[in-house]
Amino acid sequence: MLRVSSIFSQMLQLFSRAEFERAVIEHRAERHARGFTCWGQFVAMLFCHLGRAQSLREICGGLRATEGKLRHLGLPDAPKRSTLAYANEHRPWQLYRSVFYQLLSRCREVAGSHGFRFKNPLLSLDASLIELCATVFDWAQYRRTKGAVKLHLLLDHQGLLPSYAVVTEGRVHESRIARTLRFEPGTIVVFDRGYNDYAWFAALDAAGVFFVTRMKDNTDYGVVERRPIPERGSVQRDEIIFLYKAAREGGRDLFLRRLEVWDEPQQRTLVFLTNHRRFAASTIAAIYKSRWQIELFFKALKQNLRIKTFVGTSPNALQVQVWTALIALLLLKYLQLRARFGWSLSNLAALLRQQLFVYRDLWQWIDQPFQPPPLLDAVAEQIPLSWSTNLDSRNANLNREPQPGV
Repeated sequence: MLRVSSIFSQMLQLFSRAEFERAVIEHRAERHARGFTCWGQFVAMLFCHLGRAQSLREICGGLRATEGKLRHLGLPDAPKRSTLAYANEHRPWQLYRSVFYQLLSRCREVAGSHGFRFKNPLLSLDASLIELCATVFDWAQYRRTKGAVKLHLLLDHQGLLPSYAVVTEGRVHESRIARTLRFEPGTIVVFDRGYNDYAWFAALDAAGVFFVTRMKDNTDYGVVERRPIPERGSVQRDEIIFLYKAAREGGRDLFLRRLEVWDEPQQRTLVFLTNHRRFAASTIAAIYKSRWQIELFFKALKQNLRIKTFVGTSPNALQVQVWTALIALLLLKYLQLRARFGWSLSNLAALLRQQLFVYRDLWQWIDQPFQPPPLLDAVAEQIPLSWSTNLDSRNANLNREPQPGV
């Protein structure tokens, strides 16, 4: 008979304990530990996200309710609320950023292609605001009565995996983080109009990096060349332009490609800006349309994991919860890529939440979630006992007269 541990335990086995401990030593995360390890904190926070625990009380109570199954998770017992709260507040969140990149390298081994014919790496760049209570998170002041932090994310379309993330205060502009990023030559980066920065455009073009974005309506430009367009199709204009603002700044000459494409479903004209001149206009439009995948990623992150409400109020506790949420979502993406069943991410997260402590083979369940588990092997037939013979001998001993002197 095949013996397996719980599904949650099998998911934790995807993390190398040796690499995890090396990261713990690198960040000196357990230098003040008193019995509660970083692995225990990691398991508790993953349970927070995958089990949809609402508070520290639910995390610790939920683990305590499954006390007999914690040995499979590498925990001696369930943590106390105060212990977990102290660990989230004081242990460096950079540890979980390292664990995130460890799991990311494993996910890339099973990631597929981005779906286009070209071989260039395709990345989407965007940021999402996470609103906070200004009175509780007073360090994250965003407006007079509102607090917020901003999650900046770079999505790799090869497997739709998050390849870079950073959490900043809500007031930090997207372009400020974008200037710090470095890409390999030939990479195609897609972003929306919030990243319009002509100096950054020139830096990308000089580094051999291609970009696709939407053009702002008030952009001041001059037309250098009008390129032929197909007689039939949605492309209305294909032009080579230069930007007056960039020319006045006296920097590097920057000639960009401006495309007007008619969007039939929305009944509107979309204007794209790119420095790639070889792709067809329809391909440029399809590349920008694929940027919607990063919006779906943010939606899946906020709807399926604990990212809207937090179990700690300090900056370190918030970072720990955000990075463990990214690890949990990356774990779900890995299972989705490995499965032969056509999972949606939300459906996988919902059904997995009900099966965390079920003793069943993870990979069989991922491939065939609605099939019953295999039957147990037949128990060997027990040797029959002759109860009548034993009872007769017992009665004979009781009826025997006692011997003198005994």
